[in-house]
Amino acid sequence: MREIVLDTETTGLKANAGDRLVEIGCVEMVNRVLTGNVYHVYINPERDMPIEAFNVHGLSEEFLSDKPLFEDIADEFLDFIKDDTLVIHNAKFDIGFLNAELERVSKPLISYDRVVDTLDLARRKHGNNGNTLDQLMSRYGIDGSRRVKHGALLDSELLADVYVELLGGRQISLMGFVEEDTRTQTAETVNVSVSHSQARQRPAPVPSRLTPEEEAAHAAFIAGMGEKALWLKYADDAGKSV
Repeated sequence: MREIVLDTETTGLKANAGDRLVEIGCVEMVNRVLTGNVYHVYINPERDMPIEAFNVHGLSEEFLSDKPLFEDIADEFLDFIKDDTLVIHNAKFDIGFLNAELERVSKPLISYDRVVDTLDLARRKHGNNGNTLDQLMSRYGIDGSRRVKHGALLDSELLADVYVELLGGRQISLMGFVEEDTRTQTAETVNVSVSHSQARQRPAPVPSRLTPEEEAAHAAFIAGMGEKALWLKYADDAGKSV
């Protein structure tokens, strides 16, 4: 199962009032494991950078001035995310900006029915308090020391860790499956290690609890069932193992 964890940075909070995308960061997960396959781009918003937004992500108008326009990267972005599930924190914000940009260049919009909103997951699991990305990282013991300012690629990597924790963590105890941390692997090399343990044998077989008379009566009962009776197979196997 392929999922794309996604984050954006913008010039402000209102996609329908002139604010624009300035950064997109995506990380690929296969079976809830990071593959190392990422998509990251800075975007020229074709407008000024409000100081409030600059204080959040540190991306200046000068820095972005020689970066591609959204119309130049729209196809490669859509090709990376394909039709797979998108994992986003507070998805209405990011999808609102992405769809505003896609609509400007006459590209297909992103449907909300393919989105997993980790903010909704966190609220269902933890209630309505303490569900920012920073707070969830602290709750789950995820190291956020690199997060001096917001950055779309770093935040998507951190969100991937939070997402896995919201779903119950990496360790899968049932059936002996353990997912390896494969951050540096490509999608083709992601795998799940399976541990097979042999059942321990008793030093001596447990003696039968049946008396000789009970065993003889059972054998006579099976014999009366005919040549095709399934019980005969088990009786033969039992005789071979003695």
